[in-house]
Amino acid sequence: MVDIDKENIKHNEYASLEGMTFKLREIEQIKNNTNEWKLKLQFIESHMIFIAASGQGWLNIDGQFIELRQGSVYVCTPGQLIEAAAQSFDERGFYHLRFDVLIDDPSSSNSMQIIKRNSHFPLKGEVIVSSPVSVKVLCETIYLCLQSKEPLNPVRGQILFQEVLYTILQDALLVQENDSEAALEYVRGYIEQHYQQDLTIEHLAKVAGISSRHFMRLFKKRYGCSAIEYLAVFRITQAQQLIRTGGEIRLRDIARHVGYHDDIYFRRKFKQISGVPPATYMKNSRNKIVAYHFSNIGQLMSLQIIPCAAPADHPWTDYYKRKYQTDSVLPLSSSQLLKREEIRLAAPDFIIGIDNLVPVDEQAKLREIAPAFFLPWMENDWRMHLRLIAKFLDRTAVAEAWLENYDRKARYVREQVNFLVKDDNLLILRITGDSYNVLSSKSLGTVFYDDLHIAPARGVDHMKRDQQVTPAQLTDIDADWLLLIVDDDALSQSSWQTLMNSELWRDLKAVRNRRVDFLPSYPWVEYTAFTHDLMLDEALRLWRNRA
Repeated sequence: MVDIDKENIKHNEYASLEGMTFKLREIEQIKNNTNEWKLKLQFIESHMIFIAASGQGWLNIDGQFIELRQGSVYVCTPGQLIEAAAQSFDERGFYHLRFDVLIDDPSSSNSMQIIKRNSHFPLKGEVIVSSPVSVKVLCETIYLCLQSKEPLNPVRGQILFQEVLYTILQDALLVQENDSEAALEYVRGYIEQHYQQDLTIEHLAKVAGISSRHFMRLFKKRYGCSAIEYLAVFRITQAQQLIRTGGEIRLRDIARHVGYHDDIYFRRKFKQISGVPPATYMKNSRNKIVAYHFSNIGQLMSLQIIPCAAPADHPWTDYYKRKYQTDSVLPLSSSQLLKREEIRLAAPDFIIGIDNLVPVDEQAKLREIAPAFFLPWMENDWRMHLRLIAKFLDRTAVAEAWLENYDRKARYVREQVNFLVKDDNLLILRITGDSYNVLSSKSLGTVFYDDLHIAPARGVDHMKRDQQVTPAQLTDIDADWLLLIVDDDALSQSSWQTLMNSELWRDLKAVRNRRVDFLPSYPWVEYTAFTHDLMLDEALRLWRNRA
């Protein structure tokens, strides 16, 4: 039994709604469109809601990077610094709503004032809704109402907008009442905003409105580590970013900036979390390392290395630039000759590539530019890939610290996910062109099958590469859970539409039981340490709220 004053939390979060009036200013609908939609970087002056019924994309809210997830709702308030982009929309669409919150102000001659800063609207960030289909249908009707020339339809649109707000607020409240999820998420955000201060368990528990004993238990269950451990990791991550800027900031000043006033303790925590002392990390950060192939990006990131140059034509390169502010990364040409010359001009300290993707004579030419390591890909798994690169770059301690943290995180996620999945089996299917490909343990499947111990679907060899199935064979496999990846090109999308509209698809057990989840192609299909770590987080987001 959770010892938490639910009514008090409800009051604190929702009492501010009293006296508020809501008016929809604009609704934007994007459907059946592969072109990218963008919201340029700006301090917003009104409240916004993003409803990701389909597509893929990202939000940057006050410097926090968030991947959009289909079926989720995102709320932003005036004064926040927002940037967003999305693409690959199907008939379900994507909606961007802009609305005003007005509040009664007796001190003003105009009693109703529009909130333009310091909003007390009780929701910010991502909201998991229990019925995304209902929200989508409401938005579609609102859009049609506001486009109509009938005089009463805009009024109906405003009424339906109140229904959208009610649905979103009610779902957020249910999560809060059921398991104090919102309180814990608030505390996590509080830690990240106040990490420079002296934070104690007692203080954080008070922020959450939970007793200290229960707060410690709930936080560790929710995030796989204690709140103080989370604080330490976040502080060291901030210290790493400061070190990577390449400035002349002293380590002592960095320690003070991230909240440590004891230099010896800072160095000990830094080595414990990073695998190397801060002085070594600073020395290593000055090395210029080229990621010759796109998979090398994810391998180097796990070693806390932002490459000085990386392939420009890789669809996920923009993700790394946005999330890690790597604008200085040199984009490499797809032409082998041009690429080599670009690397020569960059004057790197090291070059990392993949053995079977670079001709032997080209490997020799690259070694004339800088020491180079071409990873033996086929005969090794992703863990060995990481260790081999780390050994070449003299960062074995960093790799082992990363793997230890990954395994601990995997154990935690496994406990959470297996509570829901139990003995059910899973099929991971990727639609590429007109082919239906089963992903195995030599791909994304390694996270689910090997690390989370979820059983592969019957009749599927989870160790075999490049397995293809026909739609008819999906009936024979009839997995309990289905994780689907559909590539963005027209042929892949057409194959998906054909499958989705077939009676065969509707009869699948996973479809009937609403146990189908979707992932975008990138970065999940990459076989690297960095993307597998991201996948652990995604597995929690996909399934935590399905119980």
